[in-house]
Amino acid sequence: MKIFGDIGATNVVAIGIFDGVHLGHQQIIATAVKTKGDHKLPKVVALTFDPHPTAILAPEKEPLQLTTVEDRVQLLQSSGADAVAVIKFDQDFANLTSTEFIENVLIEKLAAGEVVVGENFTFGNKAAGRAKDLAALLPTHVVPLVESGGDVISSTRIRNLLIAGDVTQAQLLLGRRFTLCGEVIHGEARGRTIGYPTANLKAAPNICIPADGVYAGWLSIPGNRWPAAISIGTNPTFPGEHGRQVEAYVLDRDDLELYGEIATYEFGLRLRETIAFDGLDPLLIQMAQDCEQARNFTASAAI
Repeated sequence: MKIFGDIGATNVVAIGIFDGVHLGHQQIIATAVKTKGDHKLPKVVALTFDPHPTAILAPEKEPLQLTTVEDRVQLLQSSGADAVAVIKFDQDFANLTSTEFIENVLIEKLAAGEVVVGENFTFGNKAAGRAKDLAALLPTHVVPLVESGGDVISSTRIRNLLIAGDVTQAQLLLGRRFTLCGEVIHGEARGRTIGYPTANLKAAPNICIPADGVYAGWLSIPGNRWPAAISIGTNPTFPGEHGRQVEAYVLDRDDLELYGEIATYEFGLRLRETIAFDGLDPLLIQMAQDCEQARNFTASAAI
């Protein structure tokens, strides 16, 4: 187990996978923060798992992740957790009984005085543990599932929206814009030769990438944030050897050297699907229109 931040002598422990730290997850953390205040406990500890349990229990069904574990830790802390504990989910951990998980992990290692979970939380060997099992040994607060548009907010729902390219709806369920983070790497350098130099992102493995297309958004590195047009796809007009790429053109800038930087690509609006053009000239006309749309959107969007 890795612990980021300091834990107290007696803690409120919020438990979940927390992939994406969406509005439902944020409600669990908010409940834990309130419980800490109500009962004058020193810390809120968010307990999460890496890799995703499905990667061990049913690897053929392992989902793409909405956030890396590093980003998940930061998001949980910014949502109100004083510390984040990340347990390595392996077969040995999966074999723990419900009682062993409560006694050996929650009480012994995390000094849990109270626990907060979502109403669909399960734990222990074969997911046999329920909230009532927690409540038998620890004061337990069960947070109802949060809904939006008549459906429960879930990581799966957000994942499906991104795969469909609907970053706008995904933003509503996340409570923030969807982002991809990674190192800026060399691509085919074709954009530089036609006046649109792009920064190619090396996304984390097994991360959920939105549908192919062109998006308005932002590119950030520490200390700077610029409006950008972001393209995802295989470039059907000029097929190359790099496969599917995520690349961003910082609007009206051709002087940036971003190779090697750790960058964040922030998705605001999907402008269009990927299109194959009949040569360079129609492509340039469309790219100019894309950039104008991205310029208008980012200029008017809330920070």
